[in-house]
Amino acid sequence: MAACGRLDAITLALQPMFKRSVTFKKRDDSDLAERVVAFSSEHEFADIFWYPGHGLAVYRIDDRVPVNATEGIAEAKRDDVARCAAAAGLATHFTTPNYGLTTTADGLLPTVFGQTVVGYQNHIQSSGRCINGTEDDALLTAAASCPWDRRVANGIFYFQAGITVPVSKVAGFIRDVQTLRDQNPAALCGFEVYGGILLRYVRSSSTALLGKLEDSVDFDMTYYRGRDPAAPRLHEDVMEEIEQMALRKYGGLPHWGKNRNAAFEGAIGRYGARAGEFLKVKRRYDPDGLFSSEWSDQVLGVGGGGGGGGGGGVSVVKDGCALEGLGVCSQDAHCAPNKGYYCEPGRVYTEARVCRYRHDFY
Repeated sequence: MAACGRLDAITLALQPMFKRSVTFKKRDDSDLAERVVAFSSEHEFADIFWYPGHGLAVYRIDDRVPVNATEGIAEAKRDDVARCAAAAGLATHFTTPNYGLTTTADGLLPTVFGQTVVGYQNHIQSSGRCINGTEDDALLTAAASCPWDRRVANGIFYFQAGITVPVSKVAGFIRDVQTLRDQNPAALCGFEVYGGILLRYVRSSSTALLGKLEDSVDFDMTYYRGRDPAAPRLHEDVMEEIEQMALRKYGGLPHWGKNRNAAFEGAIGRYGARAGEFLKVKRRYDPDGLFSSEWSDQVLGVGGGGGGGGGGGVSVVKDGCALEGLGVCSQDAHCAPNKGYYCEPGRVYTEARVCRYRHDFY
């Protein structure tokens, strides 16, 4: 401050980009005097439009919400309709512009769905304004194009499971998933909100010791993950059954960098002698264990984890452990019985054990 109260400088504090959820509710003004003070503290951006001549008040319920608010609200309300509507909208968002492919490198001429595009690999393989937009572009379009941008407050929070199923067994797996889907199609909208289940083809490898044992199809399944690890997810039993079905019934292998503990249980044992060879190479080139951790040792079944190379025991057994995939449930306490989620058999793959919501809970 300078003399005479003149303002010399102002310091501004910026906030990351965020979303707001706005709902208008109309009611009579009979209790406006009692509600006006309380309402101001109930919502971050609350307003009231009062029409005294008509005895009417319109309350604006306006709050800051995460970027993936639609998912959070659907989860909290167990709202299949909202989730499936969001999934349909996302499918339109991606398919209409032909998944972002353009006819020129500068992206000025968009294509239409179904149009063939020919271009260099480095242009075809990458897409989105995160690649070549300015920093401001990345921030301002983060909700749509760069949902993972850390500058966005409470950005999208999800989990991706990657499981490869041998080509020889993949048809049966898909048919089982379809049978499960037919029992309740809305239960799979949770995958569609994040672009659907991505199927990628992966060749077997004899040189990559922990590569695929045979030609396979990789299923990348992305779904909502709550920030509270103790919070069960809407239709989480269906997702768990699909994962267990792929791994156990159809001999799938987990992607080494994309799964929860339960998926790695016993996985290293599937590689037989190749696992032992991998450990020999690892000890040779990483004698000090710089690229190891307690968790990776458990996955590989070395040291104190998994019994010396055979099991790959990584499951953590405790109350609520199945909610975060720390293990497969074997009793109700591993789910969330206080919230209506109990450990039950799968609907199609009955050997699965999943955390299912009982509709009679309330």
